[in-house]
Amino acid sequence: MIALEDWAEIRRLHRAEGVPIKEIARRLGLARNTVRAALRAGAPPSRERGPRGSAVDAVEPQIRALLAEFPRMPATVIAERIGWTRSLTILKDRVRELRPLFVPPDPADRVEYDPGEVAQCDLWFPPQPIPVGGGAERILPVLAMTCGYSRVTDAVMIPSRKAGDILAGMWQILAGWGACPRTLVWDREAAIGGTGKPTIEAASFAGTIGVRLKLAPPRDPEFKGLVERRNGFFETSFLPGRTFTSPLDFTDQIGDWLATRANTRVLRSIGSVSPAQRWAADRAAMVALPPLAPAIGLTHRVRLGRDYYVRIDGNDYSVDPRAIGRFVGVVATPARVVATCAGQVVADHARDWGHARTITDPEHRATAKLLRHDLAARRQQRSTRTHGDGHVVAIRALPDYDALFGVDFDPRPGSGAVTAEGK
Repeated sequence: MIALEDWAEIRRLHRAEGVPIKEIARRLGLARNTVRAALRAGAPPSRERGPRGSAVDAVEPQIRALLAEFPRMPATVIAERIGWTRSLTILKDRVRELRPLFVPPDPADRVEYDPGEVAQCDLWFPPQPIPVGGGAERILPVLAMTCGYSRVTDAVMIPSRKAGDILAGMWQILAGWGACPRTLVWDREAAIGGTGKPTIEAASFAGTIGVRLKLAPPRDPEFKGLVERRNGFFETSFLPGRTFTSPLDFTDQIGDWLATRANTRVLRSIGSVSPAQRWAADRAAMVALPPLAPAIGLTHRVRLGRDYYVRIDGNDYSVDPRAIGRFVGVVATPARVVATCAGQVVADHARDWGHARTITDPEHRATAKLLRHDLAARRQQRSTRTHGDGHVVAIRALPDYDALFGVDFDPRPGSGAVTAEGK
């Protein structure tokens, strides 16, 4: 068969330069009939080969029988069932060709979103540990939100995957946007809707803003594929080569990268424009944020014990010891931990993102010391009687009163008698 390069050269010489067939054959060292056939051909020569035999052909009926009964059986299990001892590669290739004949198709439609309609939310766990102070490092979650219409993405690192911290991260992003999409899409994240129904915290958050919280079907990551693909984009395009000094530094770096790189690149899926170019229309159609912020952060209510500390997310924070024995309410946002008692603030600490830490306010320790000294003085005062003028009342021994009243108690066992003089 003639080579593709010779075919192209024959046609060029004859059509463009008018070289005769005999001369073309002489120059290229080809037969005249070959040159004539190349000029008559309406398409380039093809080297497609017909099907070749394979060692898998002999066991294909067995493969089909197994797939008919178990359409999703892995190729490795099929190899074990049919006693396959040769290369797994050619077996896997054949199974990959045959499986669609037995698995019902599951087509996914392309979804078009209206401006302000939806934002998909997800947690991304960067594999790189982040310094959290005291020489410690932790793998921390990152909350990512992607708008359906504009594809604008924002992300913030949060202390934990508990409901209060997730909602605090969502509010931080929404406050930066200045509005909220009409629908917030989540998967079955335990703190948001692990049972298939929104948790109380998540439902309260969405209700306060006045938007809908929609949970994805179980085991269907494609339902929120927009934000899932952004998570993969973070790992390949943002994370490599970067170092971070703290969670705040991570949030600053990813925020700057999203604003200057990710949200400004042109996307074919939205008409060959950038998310930033669609953002104005997307944001204009969103729901305005309420005047009062929704309840966010970790909350705790406990009666303060003698050990004047409360535990939040694995860390202990000191509270004013004057609240010992009373109920204390604690709210922990990613930035602060605030405790109140009867409407008064009794503790205010910076949130520690480490684990198993003890955070003490020096004023609380000093107050505890004063309270202990005051209690000791009160106890001492109760053990000493005084007159109204301050003179100490002597405390006499009981035998002195026995002698005063002439009573003689016999301490010997079995005496059973109490005698008094004069009787």
